[in-house]
This record gives sequence, C-alpha cells and structure tokens, in this order.
Amino acid sequence: MSELIDDLTPYATAPLAEAGRELLFTQARTASTFSAEPVTDAELAGIWELAKWAPTAANTQPLRVVFVRTEEGKARLVPHLAEGNRAKAQSAPVVAVLAMDTEFHEYVPELLPFRPELKDVYAADDGARIATAEFNTALQSGYFVLAVRAQGLAAGPMGGFDHAGVDAEFFEGGRFKSVLVVNIGHPGVDPWFDRLPRLADEQVLTWA
Repeated sequence: MSELIDDLTPYATAPLAEAGRELLFTQARTASTFSAEPVTDAELAGIWELAKWAPTAANTQPLRVVFVRTEEGKARLVPHLAEGNRAKAQSAPVVAVLAMDTEFHEYVPELLPFRPELKDVYAADDGARIATAEFNTALQSGYFVLAVRAQGLAAGPMGGFDHAGVDAEFFEGGRFKSVLVVNIGHPGVDPWFDRLPRLADEQVLTWA
C-alpha cells in the first residue's frame, strides 16, 4: 500500500506547469472557426481517455458521446442547431453530441461494486435518478471540454440547438437526452473572440 501511495503522491500534490494552465484555462478560448486539418480516431479516443477519469457522484458516469464526423452525420445534425451555430459546426472536422443516460443506474454494480444496491435505489426514485444524471452529465461535459484542450485541439461548446430534434435524430427510444454540442478541431481563420472579463475575486470569494 505504501508503494501505491508513493506512486500517486506526485500526481496528487504537484501543481500543473504554467504551460498546462494556459492550455486548459488562462489562454484557452472557445473556437468559432476551424481549419480543414483532420482530427484522427486516436485523438478522439484520447479525449475520452482523459475525460473518463474525472469524478462523478458514486462513480455513476452518465455522460454519453456521439462523434459526428461524416457529411451524412453533419446533414442530420446541423439543421437542428441554432442558425448562428450552423456555420461553426459545418467548419469543424468533428462535432461531439454530449448526452445524459437517464438509465445510467444499470451500470452501478459494475462501476460501484462495493455498493451494487444503489442501482435499485435509483430505479425506485425517478427524481433522484434524473437529478443525478443531469448534474453529473454537466460535470462530465466540463471535463470533456478540458480534455479536448488537453489533447491539443480547439473546442467550441454550444448550447443553442433543438434538443428534441437532436434526440429524435441520434437517440431513438428516449433513453439518452442531449445536453451540449461541442465542435472539435484545429483553429481556423480568426477563431477567437477577444477575451471577455471575469468577475473580481471580491465578487465571488468569501472566507470562513
């Protein structure tokens, strides 16, 4: 056990280098245009390989992802986007549709093997199950955007779309509910808007 702790300690306590902070946070922007440079299967797999490790309540992991990358797939997706988002999505090599699995509890015995009975708790309480799915899918969506950046790609998350239309097109049966669309690729011409302000520390932080 001590050997395992020693192995983990550097990862748990060492701060991220400045270049990593800039890539993920301080210099990162939402991309509005993308170049024609393709995004590979390995890069897409790498995004999820990073995002899947971040924490969710009881390790429930309700996020599901559809990578839309073909012309046929774009033709199915783009008409459901808000008009101002269509050109952005059309220019991106890949568009990820992020959705929540409303029946995520089926995997509880696999993901939380020391408390498999939680599956039945969620099965009996629709309100708790959906609230858990919504909150943790939102968490994982944030992780997903950071994972795109960590993979060296630009992310363009968009909430402006017809959720019911996207669900009917990509998630037949009603189990999965779309929550976010994320354009993925390498930045194109004039991809960034100017950095918008952030709230001052005294507007956000209190100390107790």
